Amino acid sequence: MAGGTAVLRRTLARNRARLIAGTVLVSLHQVAETAVPIAIGVIVDRAIETGDVTALVVWLAALAALFVVLTSAWRFGARFIVVAVQQEAHRLRVEVAGRILDPRGVRTDLRAGELLTVSTSDADREAWILDVVPRVAAALTALIASAIALLWIDVPLGLAVLIGTPVVLGLLQLAAPLITRRVTAQQETTARAVGMATDLVSGLRPLRGIGAEATAARRYGDVSRGALAATMRAAKATGVFVGVSTTVSALLAVAVAGFAGWFALDGRISVGELITVVGLAQFISEPLGMLARVPGYYANARASADRLALVLDAEPLLPTGTVEPSGASDVRLRSVAYRSLDGVTLDVAPGELLGIVAYRPEDAEALAEVLSGQVPPDRRAGEVRIGGVDVTELGLVHARRTILVEPHHTDLFAGTVHSNVTAGAADADHDVVQHVLRASAAVDVVDAHPDGLDHEVTDRGASLSGGQRQRVALARALAAQAPVLVLHDPTTAVDAVTEHAIADGIAAGRHGGTRAHSTILITSSPALLSVTDRVVVLADGRSAAEGTHAGLSATDENYRKAVLR
Repeated sequence: MAGGTAVLRRTLARNRARLIAGTVLVSLHQVAETAVPIAIGVIVDRAIETGDVTALVVWLAALAALFVVLTSAWRFGARFIVVAVQQEAHRLRVEVAGRILDPRGVRTDLRAGELLTVSTSDADREAWILDVVPRVAAALTALIASAIALLWIDVPLGLAVLIGTPVVLGLLQLAAPLITRRVTAQQETTARAVGMATDLVSGLRPLRGIGAEATAARRYGDVSRGALAATMRAAKATGVFVGVSTTVSALLAVAVAGFAGWFALDGRISVGELITVVGLAQFISEPLGMLARVPGYYANARASADRLALVLDAEPLLPTGTVEPSGASDVRLRSVAYRSLDGVTLDVAPGELLGIVAYRPEDAEALAEVLSGQVPPDRRAGEVRIGGVDVTELGLVHARRTILVEPHHTDLFAGTVHSNVTAGAADADHDVVQHVLRASAAVDVVDAHPDGLDHEVTDRGASLSGGQRQRVALARALAAQAPVLVLHDPTTAVDAVTEHAIADGIAAGRHGGTRAHSTILITSSPALLSVTDRVVVLADGRSAAEGTHAGLSATDENYRKAVLR
């Protein structure tokens, strides 16, 4: 695809069967609507004025049949259109969600809240194009049918509709670009406000911790007021447009009816024809109004299509690697520069339990991101190899199986403790689950609840305490049994006794016996660092020192200040 126009075209193409069926039926409905005043005029001229009872019965039966066709065509036509709109909106939601959740990532500047808006509101609005097209076709059909009927009755009246309608519509279309711009701006600012609100809610605890609630609220207030102003501008433009278009359409209909009255008084048309003309003049105001509102409908659909294209056309962040891992668990970083990192060089041997102490939190976060393989090659410098293979060349499936990075801020999912530990795997080994629960000290979480492993966990683990969430997340990471495991501050919410138990559990579980698993602990916890084979210190984005925990504690004053409590 290439932009919003391509998104709209694809929507029309892949729903063409229902779109054609719905358009034909609603157009038939409009033809039947046009025929109603014509039938009434015929009844007046051929039955009422002549006093022909038989003709009256026949024409009334024909009118009843006309209403049956009218209602049936609308019912089934609307059904085709509604089904097409809802199914297309569903397809778009799934498609956008798939792009957002692609393991390779998506290269876009949209924030999480804005992506949420694109995958919901914009998907729904873009699908409206499937409702707009049949309505436009039906409105044009009604106008053409009305013009033909008026031409049959009186040529000047028909010409007035045939000529006046395009002129009115052409003048009204001059306002379409303004409406499109304002609707687009309104959707962008609203999405920005939603994005900020999402970020604020997800980061509420840290904001409270640093006392920044008031500042965050003011920033959101500014963005929200901007969204309100854009919405009001869009509403004002749309409202003025609808008001003017409705007035002009009504004046055209009144003019046609007025001339028809004059012609009737002059004897050029009959009473029945006058009734038909007045009925058609009143009727055409509806399709004229519909056509006048099309720019607003199209502006909404087009603006949403443009925003959908920002995601659907976005390139993946990571390349598609095809190389399979060698099976080794060694890690090598050479002159890695990313964010605050400035040329980090690091080696982790197979089976090594390595501790990394970063004096700056941003260095720890940057290193965890680099090791996760989620940083695009064009956004970092240096070389990152896992098992001798460049991380960008590893196939995504293989990369996930080779190295697992458990971030400091991690989420649990709605379900049970068991489903969170096993990541939903139905065939998880019971012994492995029990082992990782003990290693992570999460067995206390299980024993604390009557339901045990079946204890319900709400979304993001909100039903558990901070320490319980950390232990369950750690158990999940250990259960994956990845050859390389990176843990970033996994014990900040637990007490000292539990922390020592976890340190022993990690060392025994991943490095006991003949296992060749490698583990990297990015932490300043002395309990965790005490079980490591080696510790590397990062200072100012570089590797500053290296040694054992005991050795560094004895010889490095900066290390002691950062680690010993």
